[in-house]
Amino acid sequence: MRTAVVDGPLPDFHPALKAALTFPLAWGTSPVRDFRVWRRAARAKVDELQIVDREDGTPYAPEFGEPVPRDGYRAQSVTLSLTRYARVRAALLTPDGPGPFPAVLLHDHGAKFDIGKEKLVRPWDDDVRLASARGWAEKYFSGRFVGDEPARRGYVVLCADALGWGDRGPLAYDQQQALASNFFHLGSSLAGLMAREDARAAGFLAGLDRVDARRVAAVGFSMGAYRAWQTAALTDAVRALAPVCWMTGLMERIRRRHGQNSAVPSSTACKAGASVARPRPLNPLRRERRGFLAHAALPLDERSSLTRSTPAGTEPARCPERERRCTAPTLALVRCAPNVTRRDAPYPR
Repeated sequence: MRTAVVDGPLPDFHPALKAALTFPLAWGTSPVRDFRVWRRAARAKVDELQIVDREDGTPYAPEFGEPVPRDGYRAQSVTLSLTRYARVRAALLTPDGPGPFPAVLLHDHGAKFDIGKEKLVRPWDDDVRLASARGWAEKYFSGRFVGDEPARRGYVVLCADALGWGDRGPLAYDQQQALASNFFHLGSSLAGLMAREDARAAGFLAGLDRVDARRVAAVGFSMGAYRAWQTAALTDAVRALAPVCWMTGLMERIRRRHGQNSAVPSSTACKAGASVARPRPLNPLRRERRGFLAHAALPLDERSSLTRSTPAGTEPARCPERERRCTAPTLALVRCAPNVTRRDAPYPR
C-alpha cells in the first residue's frame, strides 16, 4: 500500500517540491551579475516578504534605568518601542569614558525561556534570573557572560528579549512552533516580528550618542546567529557580522519540526538572505560550510584572518588597536569595521 505521508512528516512527493525551489533571486541563480544592483532588488524582496510592516515611523521613546557601576563599564535597562505593539526592556552596557564607542548587538536562543538577554548579560536586579543565568554561563561560556566581556573591553552592548523569552515570556519549548503558527493564522509572522524588532534595535543602538555608528556589529548564537545575519540583511546600521553556530539547513528544519519560528517566505525566492548582508566584514564561527552561508563568506580558520584591506600578494597590514584592545576575532570585526575586509571574500566591494 502506498504511503502518502512519510517521515518528517512530509508528503511523499516532497522531492518534487524541493526540486521546484529554484531560488530565482539567489546570487548565482539570478541573471543579474552586478552585485550592487542585485543586492538592492534582493533586499527589497526580503523586506517585502517579512509580512510584518516596517516601523520606521514609530518613536523609540526610550526610558533609561539607573546605571549600575561594574568593572570598567555601567549596566542599565532601557525600555523602548521596537514596534507599535509592545514596549521591550533591553540590557544596555556602556564602557567608562567619553566615547563614542564601537558597539555590539547580541542575540541568543538556546531553547531556555526563563531567561533571554540574561544568557549574555549578567543580570543585576533579579536574583532568580541571576542564578539561572550563571548556570547557563557555566554550561556554555566557561562561566563568562558574553555581553559583559566586550563591555569591559570598550564596547557598548545592547541585548533585548525576543517574544517568548525572559521578560516577554513565558514560553515552553514545545510551544515555539505553535506560537509561530498562530502568528500565520493572524496574518503575521513570528520570524518577521523578530526581524523587524532586531533591525529597529540595531538602528536604536547606532543612533545613541555614546556609539560610533560606523562600528556596530551583530553577533548571535544558535538561532541568534540566524537573527544576526538577518538583521544585517535588513539594515545598514550593522557594519560587521559574526553568526556563531547557526546549526541547520532547510531539510533539517523540516525533519526536526522546528522551522516555523524562523521561517519567512523570502527564503523560497532568495535562498541566502545572508548574501544581502554583504559587503561587510563577516566571521561565521563554524568549521563547516552551510548552504545559506556559503554564498556570504568563507569560514575563518587558523590559516585565514580578518585583516585590513591590502593589495593582492602583499602582507596584511597590522591593526595595533585591535591587537591591543581585543583578542577575540568577533570583537575585532567591530573594532576595525570601517577598514576591514576579507581578502578571499567572494563579492566585490
